[in-house]
Amino acid sequence: MIELKGGQRYLVTTDKWFYAPNGNQYRAIWGRVQIVSDSILGIKTNSHSTNWYAVIGSDGKEVIVAGCQINYALRCEARPDDRPHQEWSLNPDKSMINFYDHPCMIYFAE
Repeated sequence: MIELKGGQRYLVTTDKWFYAPNGNQYRAIWGRVQIVSDSILGIKTNSHSTNWYAVIGSDGKEVIVAGCQINYALRCEARPDDRPHQEWSLNPDKSMINFYDHPCMIYFAE
């Protein structure tokens, strides 16, 4: 198991939506990161699969992410803002911009 720089916290974005232990869907995880081999799940993967995983979080809130699903890992010691943020979309005819509040898409694994 490799722990990154003494267990520093990272904001890790994923390739796809995932379900967290609380049952909600997210696109990113914040917490301490450890890199582990494929043996963590008790199976040995082949050359067509990922061969490493990131364990993100602590205190029973950990999420295990396959290395091939990680898009970005940003060192982020301070907990990111978890308030809803404003997003927008265009109508199909581009006549109007619709603004709406979007809930936080980060799972806080600590």
